[in-house]
Amino acid sequence: MKTSKFDIADYLDSKEMIAEYLNTALENGNNQDVINAIGHIAKAIGMTKISEETGLSRPSLYKALSDGAKPQFATIMKVLKAIGGQIHINPTA
Repeated sequence: MKTSKFDIADYLDSKEMIAEYLNTALENGNNQDVINAIGHIAKAIGMTKISEETGLSRPSLYKALSDGAKPQFATIMKVLKAIGGQIHINPTA
């Protein structure tokens, strides 16, 4: 029996699912979890499309969003905009 590797990007097929996934990473994860989540979302949407919208090359995107990467905040903001996301601040209780 052959199995395939699980890839969360295969399940990020709607704006609602993408938003829920990223919000969960922001609420419960650390910096690397958030970067990885943004990378998974970019992969689900398509790195070529994200590359075109951000002006960043595909290799640069893969490098910036890879495990262990420490991308600049400007890169994260460009990718968030390209994936249709935004940062919202809510006061904590």
